[in-house]
Amino acid sequence: MAIVKPFLCIRPEASVASRVAALPYDVYNRMEAKAEVEREPLSFLKIDRAETGFSDDVDTYADCVYDRARELLDGMVKDGTFVKEEAPCYFVYELTMDGRAQTGIVACSSIDDYAGDIIRKHENTRADKEADRIRHVDTCDAQTGPIFLAYRARADINALVSEAKQEEPLYDFTAVDGIRHTVWKIGGREQVTSLEEAFSKIPNTYIADGHHRAASAVRVGFKRREENPGFKGDEPYNFFLSVLFPDEQLMIMDYNRVVRDLNGLTEEEFLKRISADFEVCRKGNEPYRPVKKGEFGMLLSDCWYCLTAKRPLSGDPVADLDVSVLQEQLLEPVLGIGDPRTDKRIDFIGGIRGLDELSRRCHTDMKVAFSMYPTSISELFQVADASRLMPPKSTWFEPKLRSGLFIHKLS
Repeated sequence: MAIVKPFLCIRPEASVASRVAALPYDVYNRMEAKAEVEREPLSFLKIDRAETGFSDDVDTYADCVYDRARELLDGMVKDGTFVKEEAPCYFVYELTMDGRAQTGIVACSSIDDYAGDIIRKHENTRADKEADRIRHVDTCDAQTGPIFLAYRARADINALVSEAKQEEPLYDFTAVDGIRHTVWKIGGREQVTSLEEAFSKIPNTYIADGHHRAASAVRVGFKRREENPGFKGDEPYNFFLSVLFPDEQLMIMDYNRVVRDLNGLTEEEFLKRISADFEVCRKGNEPYRPVKKGEFGMLLSDCWYCLTAKRPLSGDPVADLDVSVLQEQLLEPVLGIGDPRTDKRIDFIGGIRGLDELSRRCHTDMKVAFSMYPTSISELFQVADASRLMPPKSTWFEPKLRSGLFIHKLS
């Protein structure tokens, strides 16, 4: 059963929370991160991406960059920008986008649950991407970016969340991107105990977003254990910062594909080839968004089509994903995209960018685009429960959790 603990949180003082809160470190390149920190000097991005404080000739992964992150964090605690809770607590964190809200619990999850597959995964991680966050967490002695976890909804947890939301929020602000962020504290002893007990009845939680951040936090925890052979298991480094959402509230957006060329085929040859595995229906000039599983939109020469897979579902949780069907029945055999993780002829467009972005790309550097029906949270659970992995770029979660609102110190 899942261990989901309250923790001693460091968080922004209320008057500056909206300025400190930052999108995850990995949504920016170096130039974009630097521009954001210049726009908002209090942005937590200056800690998550401390290279923004150096000239461009300084290596992003230089020792001085991680040391600077630690100095900035310690300085903001010392000057009162961040405040420390006096006792372990939970927080309720609600994000509202376009009128739709999702409400999670901010807590700490166990590195042993991660290692023991109680916390389940659906993506592989890459060592090179982990290395940066391992150094950041270890040097700062803190986890600053929460991991987005999901769980199968429970009425008792929903009731505790609803009760907490009757109180005055700690934070309530709308960020520059239009996302509203509202936070309440659950600090009463009875409520804390009830929530911890309710989570202890959940057999599994699932990483929805943040596989690399989770892996990095866990690696630091086990590193600290090796450095402290007398550890008891309750030390803060045995847990990692997370926000847990009930599955019924989550929305996964489409993750669309664009391809540079038709692999040497004429448009007529291409359409004939794909008609072997898909019903091809011409839709016209208006962008086409699939309305059900097994459907795909396709843009070719300013004309949209609806493609419907002919092959029936197999019962395999990975093979039946729409992203797998498109890859195995069209992208690889027709367009020659063997490994979408490395092939330079394919690119991926998150659903937040809209279908107009597919049209723009087809008018600039791409030849054909595919709009996808979103992967469902139940499909994610099925893949993870089967100890399988999804193809790359299968899910796009919105809205993104902010970094800097909650910090978990490791000692």
